[in-house]
Order: sequence, then structure tokens, then C-alpha cells
Amino acid sequence: MADHPTSSAAADMQNQILHQDGDARNRKKSVGLVEINNPDGTRKTVNLETLNEADAQLAAQFGYNPVFKREFGYLSTFSFAVSISGLFSTIMTTFSYPLYAGGSASAVWCWLISGAGCMCIACSVAELVSAYPTSGGLYFTVSRLAPKNWVASISWTVGWINLLGQIAGIASSEYGAAQMLLAAVSMGKDFNYTITTNTTIGVMAALTVFTGLVNSLSTYWMEKMTKTYVIFHVLVLVSCAIALLAKTPEADRHNAHYVFTDVDSTSGWKPTGFSFLFGFLSVSWTMTDYDATAHITEEISEPEIKAPWAISVAMLFTYVAGFLFNIVLCFCMGDPAVILASPIIQPVAQIFYNSLGKSGGIFYTVCGFIIIKFVCFTAMQSLARTVFAFSRDELLPFSNVWTKINSKTGTPLYAVWISVFWCIVINLIGLGSYAAIAGVFNVCAIALDWSYCIPIACKLLFGKFQPGPWHMGRLSPFVNAWACIWTFFVSIIFILPTVRPVAADTMNYASVFLVFICGCAAVFWYTNGRFYYHGPVVEAQLDENDSQSDRISGLPNEKAQKDTMV
Repeated sequence: MADHPTSSAAADMQNQILHQDGDARNRKKSVGLVEINNPDGTRKTVNLETLNEADAQLAAQFGYNPVFKREFGYLSTFSFAVSISGLFSTIMTTFSYPLYAGGSASAVWCWLISGAGCMCIACSVAELVSAYPTSGGLYFTVSRLAPKNWVASISWTVGWINLLGQIAGIASSEYGAAQMLLAAVSMGKDFNYTITTNTTIGVMAALTVFTGLVNSLSTYWMEKMTKTYVIFHVLVLVSCAIALLAKTPEADRHNAHYVFTDVDSTSGWKPTGFSFLFGFLSVSWTMTDYDATAHITEEISEPEIKAPWAISVAMLFTYVAGFLFNIVLCFCMGDPAVILASPIIQPVAQIFYNSLGKSGGIFYTVCGFIIIKFVCFTAMQSLARTVFAFSRDELLPFSNVWTKINSKTGTPLYAVWISVFWCIVINLIGLGSYAAIAGVFNVCAIALDWSYCIPIACKLLFGKFQPGPWHMGRLSPFVNAWACIWTFFVSIIFILPTVRPVAADTMNYASVFLVFICGCAAVFWYTNGRFYYHGPVVEAQLDENDSQSDRISGLPNEKAQKDTMV
């Protein structure tokens, strides 16, 4: 997949058209003929004048054939970015981590501290997405940020780590969805229903297949469904907070001194201040997958503007709203030992039941289930587009299969269903150990954040970055640097066991998953990948049979007029 040489004069003129002032609002639409890469690895000539502005940019600047319909606008893109965090439901599934680590104070202050670090990562990601809006996400940016000789190996590493993080994220979300659904069933039966690991795994598999069916719909229907999500989420979040504050019995209420200062570690780690840090996991698992919106940029109109705007604003909403909702939960949770020992294995669902009664508990637990399913829908859409994007660069085995686009839906159905398969497989380890499932939660945050910070570090180190319309100006290097430092810091915490003494059922298996996948990727690279993989497409190739002036001015020659235009 080596690139054909392009004259420097043509490249300079093309750059002038595509990067005028680095601002998409001032950018002129590219015209003329360009030779681009099909998903199946073949090449063809395209007349840029027949494409809309965003598709013309994708073809001329990035060398990819536009295959998706651009259905997503401002509201649906923002809703997509919000749905990835799934704030209400992801707090439900991870609230136990800060409670075990340090009690109420850990739940509150870890969110405030870690959320600031996550915001730095999110803004750094948004900046890169604005400059390079392709379905490859930050994996693609390596081709523009790293030295040419390093592009293949770095992008290979980033791609495989990102893929691991996305699969782990969906797998853990589907597992959490199964737990919520079964918790609602148990409430309805007055806790006389026993939730077993085998049942949870079975429900998880069925829910993951349902997610695959939803993602088999066209982009048009995915956009319509996604657009309504953010309104529902905000209504559930606000109404639940009000209901808890109004209905929690006085005996279960805590005062402000308890909420903000009580540190009560049950993890076994000493000193307690170190144990406190494990509370960062709840925030990092909620505020992650920032580049999910990047992976649908080829389905967004004006992606260089709308995608980074959605990422930054959605994460700011998640940061502020999550901090406030954690405070509400801490005020209303009663004895943390009681909710942590809940038979439904969902401390927040137990809070709903204790404060709002059976009907209220079931209602908001079901709402949490619906919200986390939206997380799974959008995350699966992002993962399938990632598999497609990686495959068109031949990063994955059997790439020619995963790049096939269904003629009826206009979506990569094979990529959807191979994603479903691996999300179910990774959760099957729960049949042997619940601790292994907890490791999936941990590895999600580690893998995704490192797949972002490697390109961010390339941006800082090599000075090749050309900003898009959304950028942080002079603050950019400082925010980028803190994003990398913060990721390194929390990664150390996330690979440590959260409970002591350490045994087989309390071990943190995140490091095992990470080493296994990275090891497999390394073996695949040295035995096979390095002989054919050359990194993401670097640039489009202008038709060699056209004169340079014709190519740039958009006046096709006689031969070009006979070519089939797409």
C-alpha cells in the first residue's frame, strides 16, 4: 500500500486550497480530479466537483473514497457525544469503586480532580479531530504528526490499543446493562430473585446481539434515534436528582460535612490516601471514548467544526453534571456498607429503591438501562466504523471483508457483526471470574486514553501539526502535556489491585488483558504486518495523466472526461 509520488508543486497548490487559514469556514471547495483509495484497496479517479464539500475534503486531503451518507448535524452529533459517556448509567455501574476506595469524599473529590484531567484529554482529542476528520480517528492523525519512518509502527500500536479499548468499553457497558435489567427484575420480585453470573452473561449476550441489530440500520435511522437521546438523558438526570433530594428519608440523609470530608476505605490498602485514588476509575470510565465522535466524522456534515465542538461541550456537560450528581447520591445514599452489600449488585439502584420505593426504584433503574443501551448503540456504531477505517488501511486481518458496504443500508454490516462477536467473547471470561470482568472496566480506560495520548505526544514532539478550525491556541501545548502526564499517572493506579490482600478473585486483570493484546499485536506485526502495512493513507494521488494546471484548476482533460466519476 505504498504511496505513489506526487509533485511538490501540486501538493503545495492542493494544500493552499485545503488549508486556507486553517479555517473550514474560509476553505474553498477543492476542484479537479484526484485519484483516491477504495475501501477494497483499489484506486480510482474522482471528480471533486461532483462531491459535497466534506466529501471533497475527505477525498482530496485524506485520499479516501466517501462511502457514507452525511446525515449527522449539530444536535445529533452533540447527542452522540453525550451518549458515549452515558453519565446517569455509567455512574450507576461504577459508583462502587470510589465508595470502596475512600467513601463519600472519594466519590466527590475524585470526580472533580480526575474530571479536570479528562477534560484536558478531551480537548486535545477535539483539536486533532478538527484538523483530521476521518473515521480512523486519532489512529489516522499519526500519519500527519509522526516522522515518516515511524508512522507504520506507531499507527499499528495506536490502532490495536484503540480497538482493545473500544471492545472492552462496549463489553463492560453491555455487562452493566445486563446487571441493571436484572436488578429491576429483582426489585419487581421484592429481591426474591437471585442474580447469578451465568444469567448475567446470558442476558449480556442477548443485549449485545440486539445492539448489533440496531446498528444494522442505515445512518439515517441511527441519526434520528440518536437525536432524541440527549433530551431523554437530561430529563432523567434532573428529575432523579430532584426526586432523591425530596424523597430520601431523614434517617438516610447525610450532612455536608460527611459528604465532602468522610473518608472510609474498605479496600485494605494503606495508607487510606493511596486507596482514595482508586476512585478515579469511575470518572475515567465515564469520561472516555472521546474519539467515538471522530469515528463517525464521515457521516457528519462539516465534521471539522461539528465533531470537535460536540466532543468538548459534551465532555464539559458530563464533567459538571457528573460532579453534581455524585454529590446528590452521597447526600442520599444512607449507610454505604448497606448499599455495597446489596443483593442486586447495583449500589445506586439500591439507593433508588431505599429513597423512592419500589416503583421509583424500578423506574429509574430501567431508565439507567435504557441510557446505557444508548451508550452501547453509539459505541458499537463507532467501533464498526473503526473496524472499517482500520481495514481500508489493511491494519486488520481479512480487511477486504470488513470494508464491504451493504448496498441497502449504506453501512459496513460485516464490521458491525465482527464487533458484536468480540464484545460477547471478551465478556465470556466472566463465566470463570467476576474479577476478570472488573479488569475489562479498567483496561477500557487505560487502552483508550493511551491511544489518544500517543498521537498527542507526537503532536508535541515533532511539530508537524496544522490546526483545524477548532483549536486551543497558545493553551494547546500545556493542555496536551497535562493530558499525557495525567494519563501516565492514572494508568499506574488502574493496573493495581483495588482490594488487599490480593487473591485470585480480587486480582486486577487489566494488565493481563493489555499485555496479551499488545503481545498479539506485536507478534502479528513482526511476523506479517510490517511486510505489507505502511500506515494510514498519507495523501490523495492526483491523476498522473492530467496536466498539473488542469488538476488544480478543475478543468479535466479529454481522457478524464471519459472516466467514470463517483
